[in-house]
Amino acid sequence: MTPTRVRLIDAAARLLDEGGTTAVTLRAVGRLAGVSHNAPYKHFAGKEDLLAAVAARELGDRGARPDRSRAEPDARQLMHAYVRWALRYPARFKLTFGAWSPGSAGSGIADLAAAAAAARSGLVAAVERGQAAGELPAGDPDRVAALALAVAHGAADLALNGHLSPAGKGHARPQDLVDDLFDQLGRQLPARCRCG
Repeated sequence: MTPTRVRLIDAAARLLDEGGTTAVTLRAVGRLAGVSHNAPYKHFAGKEDLLAAVAARELGDRGARPDRSRAEPDARQLMHAYVRWALRYPARFKLTFGAWSPGSAGSGIADLAAAAAAARSGLVAAVERGQAAGELPAGDPDRVAALALAVAHGAADLALNGHLSPAGKGHARPQDLVDDLFDQLGRQLPARCRCG
């Protein structure tokens, strides 16, 4: 990725954080990135392509190890990192998991599809590791991953919209509901043998 493209994506993310998708225009992004107003058009097919590149980077960054000391994070850690990211960057969260036009062209759209597949694959692999270690119940790892993502995503969305808080509705933080899910999944495991 060229340095100019990185600067443009950085600028778009800043504008997104400050004013949502309506604040992101190719002209504003170019101005904030310190390049000519035509430069964004050399790197992106249009606004949707640029926003897709932002979303792709977010998926890639969010998919990074939440705990740098561990080579392979577990599914609970990944979902905690997901919730922290969603609460810290609500506009990026909504953009990344919003509706995308399937027939859109541009490298940002292709990058987003690849990043989404990689993030999903990473979560499924974490579930498989948890199942192999006896920390998660057996079953379809894709389905367990979807359940974990649905709880984390839904809890973050509820909190962002004022429908979930420790002292109010739900009496919990989104992270608490993630923990509740994994605790419940752990209770479904057969008791470990204390032989010998």
